[in-house]
Amino acid sequence: MSKDTPPSSISRRDFVRTGATAGLGATALAVAKDPVAAESQQQAWDMTADVVIAGAGVSGLSAAVEARDRGASVIIVEQNSDCGGHGIVSGGRVNLGGGTSRQRRQGVEDSADAVFEYWIRPDDLESRFTDRDLTRVFADLSAETFEWMVANGVRFEDEVAGEDSRNGRTLQWPVYEELITSEPTRRGSGLVRALEKSARAKGAQILLQHSMAELVQDPGSKRVLGLVATTQGRRVRIRATGGVILATGGHTSNVQFRRMFDPRLTEEYQVAGEPYSKQTADGEIAAMKLGAAVWGTASQSMEAGNWISKTAHIGCQWGYSSLHWQPDSPIFDKIRASGLTNVNWQNCILVKQTGVRFHNEMDGGHDFFAACFAWSGDPNKLNGGGPIWAIFDADAVARQEWDPRPPNVDPDGWFFSADTLSELAGRIRNPYQTLRMQGSTLQQTVSRYNSFVDSGTDGDFGKPTPQYKIQRPPFYAAWSTPILHDTLCGLRVDTRCRVIDLQGQAIAGLYCCGEAMGGFPQHGLGRCSLFGRVAARSAAASA
Repeated sequence: MSKDTPPSSISRRDFVRTGATAGLGATALAVAKDPVAAESQQQAWDMTADVVIAGAGVSGLSAAVEARDRGASVIIVEQNSDCGGHGIVSGGRVNLGGGTSRQRRQGVEDSADAVFEYWIRPDDLESRFTDRDLTRVFADLSAETFEWMVANGVRFEDEVAGEDSRNGRTLQWPVYEELITSEPTRRGSGLVRALEKSARAKGAQILLQHSMAELVQDPGSKRVLGLVATTQGRRVRIRATGGVILATGGHTSNVQFRRMFDPRLTEEYQVAGEPYSKQTADGEIAAMKLGAAVWGTASQSMEAGNWISKTAHIGCQWGYSSLHWQPDSPIFDKIRASGLTNVNWQNCILVKQTGVRFHNEMDGGHDFFAACFAWSGDPNKLNGGGPIWAIFDADAVARQEWDPRPPNVDPDGWFFSADTLSELAGRIRNPYQTLRMQGSTLQQTVSRYNSFVDSGTDGDFGKPTPQYKIQRPPFYAAWSTPILHDTLCGLRVDTRCRVIDLQGQAIAGLYCCGEAMGGFPQHGLGRCSLFGRVAARSAAASA
């Protein structure tokens, strides 16, 4: 923890004041001393706190803990039924270094300057696009934030912290606990649950199933006074005397918003973390209505980083590579199927919705994704590549030791089987399948591929030494469309995490952190926690 951070304490004053009449009375008495109260004396508020946070993911919970440490009252609104957002279903990558106590114990030499220089490298597609002012903040607070996590109950795995030349300076993984996924690889739960416990213990109020509907701005001063949340059909107006922090996550679930950066990303592409956590762009849109600027947009389409992944669990809707939903998950009724996993792509071919093969199945790089996004042949839908299907046979099922039945697969639109390839093509129905797959086309595709197995050479796409024919019924088609992941750009903020408008000026009373923030496109939870703390410091100081 920083030496200028006061010890944790709960403010003696009540941090929530309910009732519109009581709120107006308190405001009227405080007009002479409180300029924010003067601005909002005509407003009817249901609740009031110094800092109001939209989103209870890693960045929002970090902001809550930091704000309480600085004596500010806190209300968090969270649209989900539990905390955590994408963080709780993540692998838990925490990119923090700069000379932590853990690094010193393990003999790892690091410094804030080294972290800064790492994240502005011109020879790397991720670091070359960072906002260097924000990168400097990240570097200077990196080690401090790691110690702060530990002080707030986060436990880390015992492996040696090391450098990742692709995604971060140093990597740590929290110890998992209280999982949403019930799969003990979601180590992000260890960070989320520790921060949630700390925030609640320190007096932050978390309002679950409360969705931010809009920001409230004073028409004269243009200061953000609070927000409106909706819950069970009613509106709740929450005043923020210090500021509102947008920690709403990114925009990958919002088809219209994400297509601003890449027109190819139409509706067929599902998103990592769903159906538990959706990235709806609510925070970005609410701020943009007030004139906020978007920042770091090159990072979203630079074909680097973790913004998209090849599906790893086929035959289900939610097949993100490092998230394997299990039937004992408390939300499995929404997920419906775990998917067939540990795919050896020698056992399958991948075809477009037309039944035509399009790329080397062994590839998982951006050439593969570009081929997936390429036009599927639908004359009425030129953008988006359409569904991608893995085609395989009974021999592949035996080699993979799969059980192609629910709950491993979802036959309601995401997995199909038949005794002939022609019959299989005719059975494929999916909300995103805009063309009928022709049985003759699929049969020709498979026959041609089988000839490559005979010759040992893929004459179309260069798949290394095709090994297995697709020839023994039953035949299968499993949903294998790529999954979108990180949001790598967002709202423009300054080094205090104040949201900046199109004229380069701060929007008073509005802050942003996490994946809704642009300028520092690092994969992992470290940046979310660190900039959540920065936003909280700024908002608490304004209360």
